[in-house]
Amino acid sequence: VQLQASGGGLVQPGGSLRLSCAASGFTFRSSAISWFRQAPGKERELVAAIHRSGGGTSIADSVKGRFTISRDNAKKMVYLQMNSLRTEDTARYYCAAGPSVILSNLASRSAYVYWGQGTQVTVSS
Repeated sequence: VQLQASGGGLVQPGGSLRLSCAASGFTFRSSAISWFRQAPGKERELVAAIHRSGGGTSIADSVKGRFTISRDNAKKMVYLQMNSLRTEDTARYYCAAGPSVILSNLASRSAYVYWGQGTQVTVSS
């Protein structure tokens, strides 16, 4: 199983980034995919998650209206479009996969069994 996150980097406040997650080694179309983030000294927290159908999402209140999650089942890719970035968005971002996760469990960290290595996002002037 591989979940390869990319697209991180250094951006100024108010800027945008698009993270990508390339998946392989498991049944992608049957799995929910999520983005979590972890800042130094803080717990890992859910940013956004998307149901296997693409028809349901869970978005953290702290990023609602700024971040959008989407998936392309044909390409086995998941994307996180991040706009209006703030310094508090600085963290390492991880994509994770959860086979057969139901809608009501999208936000549950324990539902995700496969994790990637993450990509660093730094928002700073």
